[in-house]
Amino acid sequence: MMSMIRKIGSCLVIGLKFIQTHFKATVLVLLVLWLILPSGDEGITQYNLQKITLTGPILDATSIVEQIDEARENTDVKGVLFSIDSPGGAVAPSVEIAYAIKRLAQSKPTVVYAAGIMASGGYYSAIWGNEIVANPGSMIGSIGVIMEGADLSELMKKVGVKTQVVHAGTYKQVGTFDRPWSAVERAELDKVIHGTYDLFVHDVAQARKLDPTQSSDYADAHIFTAEQAKKVGLVDSIGVEFDAKKRVEVLSKVTDPEWNKEDPMDKFFKRFAAEGATLAHIYFPPVTLK
Repeated sequence: MMSMIRKIGSCLVIGLKFIQTHFKATVLVLLVLWLILPSGDEGITQYNLQKITLTGPILDATSIVEQIDEARENTDVKGVLFSIDSPGGAVAPSVEIAYAIKRLAQSKPTVVYAAGIMASGGYYSAIWGNEIVANPGSMIGSIGVIMEGADLSELMKKVGVKTQVVHAGTYKQVGTFDRPWSAVERAELDKVIHGTYDLFVHDVAQARKLDPTQSSDYADAHIFTAEQAKKVGLVDSIGVEFDAKKRVEVLSKVTDPEWNKEDPMDKFFKRFAAEGATLAHIYFPPVTLK
C-alpha cells in the first residue's frame, strides 16, 4: 500500500516539475487546444440573444470591442445584454467600448446592466445602451478624470539617488517623480485633465439626454446608489440580471429566447489577459477616468 502511495506521489511531483519547467510550453498547448477544440455547446443550440461581460479595470478594449462588433454583425443575434462590473480605467479604451456599444445599439436592442460597480470609465462604456438597468446594490457614477504621480525627491535624497536628464521641450518632464511639479507643468496637466473631463460630460449629456449646464448634479465625480443614479438620470430602471434579460427579450421581440453560454476556456484566457493588463497598468499608469 505504501509503495503504491509513493508511486502516485512520485508521478505527481514529476508532473508538477514538468509544468514548472515548461510553463510557457504548457500555456501554448492550452492555447492550441482552445483554438482547435469545439465548444461543448457548439452545434447543440443556436442562441439569438447574447450576453457580453465587462469586468475589472478597463486597460485594453480590443477583446470586448471584438465581441461587441461580432454581436452587431451576427444576424442570428437579435438583442444584447452588456453586463458591467468595472471601476473604470484608461480613457481611450473606455471611449472605444462606448462607441462600439453606440454602433451596436443603433442596429439591435442593447440593454446595459450595472452588475456591481459601474463607475468612471465603466459608466462611460455604458452610456449609449438603449436602456441601463442597475442592480439595487450597485454603485454608479464617478464621472471625473484623474492623473496621479508621486514626488520621491525626499526619499531619493535619503537613499542618495539623483536623476540625470537631457530633454528638449518645455513640458517634456511633465509628471516626473524625482521633484515637485512646477506651476507651469501643473497648468499643462490641468489642461489635459479638464479637456478629457469636458469630453466625458459632453458624451454623457448627449447619450443620456441630460443638460450639460447642470452637470454638477450628475457628474463632478459624484458617486451614486442605484436609486440616486436613477433620480439624476444616469440609469433608466432598477432590477437584477433577470430583469435586465427580460428587457432584452421584450425589446428584441424574440418568441423563443436562447442566450449564449460562454466557453470555460474563453473565461480562463480572458482572466489571464486581464491579470496581465493589470500588471502593466501598475507599472505604467495612464490618465484614468475616475
